[in-house]
Amino acid sequence: MHLFDELQIRDLILRNRIAVSPMCQYSSKDGFATDWHLVHLGSRAVGGASMVFTEACAVSPEGRISPQDLGIWSDDHIEPLARIAGFLRTQGAVAGIQLAHAGRKASTPTPWEPAGFIPESKGGWKPVAPSAVSFSDTYAMPAALDESGIQKVIKDFADAAARALKAGFEIIEIHSAHGYLLHEFLSPLANHRTDSYGGSLENRVRLLREVVTAVRGVWPERFPLFVRISASDWTPGGWDVDQSVDLANRLIPLAVDLIDCSSGGILPGIQIPARPGYQVEFCDEIRRRTGIMTGAVGFITEVSQADNIVGREKADIVLLAREFLRQPYWPLSAASHLGFPTSWPVQYLRAAPNGSTPREPIRLPEMQSALAEHDANLE
Repeated sequence: MHLFDELQIRDLILRNRIAVSPMCQYSSKDGFATDWHLVHLGSRAVGGASMVFTEACAVSPEGRISPQDLGIWSDDHIEPLARIAGFLRTQGAVAGIQLAHAGRKASTPTPWEPAGFIPESKGGWKPVAPSAVSFSDTYAMPAALDESGIQKVIKDFADAAARALKAGFEIIEIHSAHGYLLHEFLSPLANHRTDSYGGSLENRVRLLREVVTAVRGVWPERFPLFVRISASDWTPGGWDVDQSVDLANRLIPLAVDLIDCSSGGILPGIQIPARPGYQVEFCDEIRRRTGIMTGAVGFITEVSQADNIVGREKADIVLLAREFLRQPYWPLSAASHLGFPTSWPVQYLRAAPNGSTPREPIRLPEMQSALAEHDANLE
């Protein structure tokens, strides 16, 4: 396999193995996507990524990390998201959306503001979690979810998936990593429950499995479903790769197609050996032991590094984050570096390397009438 081989997942064919990882932008008001999101995500599609994921998109107002998070808890959120998904697809990229709930790490300021939590008196809200245990002394004390609260979470994810379909997204990723709600239920470090959602591994994975089932119930069979996990909590007594393998085996029958392997985030102060590709071995182990496709993420910055991950079959795709912030057109330069033919937007063809082919924008069926009206107005 090579970085620029196509990959078919269900009915979708990805033009390469490079995806834009979800990256919070903290640039929304009341959950609405803005021109910032259109330009931020659209430029990466222009740059040749095969999949472009939105940032974590909150399935409920209380599921936001900050008041500035992107959201999809209302039908009113569909239209601006549809504009983005439509543009991504015109550039040949698959439009992906990450559905998320922040759990006990909710109601916090943006990263460039002073740390802490936003109290309800200043526009914040009461976070929820599997147990009434705060992430740290600087975070709000969450309320433990009761049965009705858990059922609301499941419904919120399913409703958000239905809206994502209406908005034109073709891949959903369920966020169950980084110490947010679904990861909190998985990890015994955050889940102290004694009911059917706590204690044993079977109980701790129950909520995620129920969310996946509910989402698959409204998400078409032809479209892929991913789950992002923290494959390790990096501390004794926490979630680990063996439990991740067990979880993957439980998700395969529920029609999950790929495990996006990240790590950490459940507790503050844990020493994580972050280095280039430090999470790739999780991808490799889960892939080998279960047969499910995996995605590698974490300090993947070099072309040869990314190609090696895919070429050695450590993972099926690579998801880049920081490097895409530095270089929105990274796939185009990577293809040139590796000697693969590239398809450049016709608007940029004058700057393309010799041998590049023009990439004409794709006119989507649902856009034909609008484009025809626009063209008529120009005549």
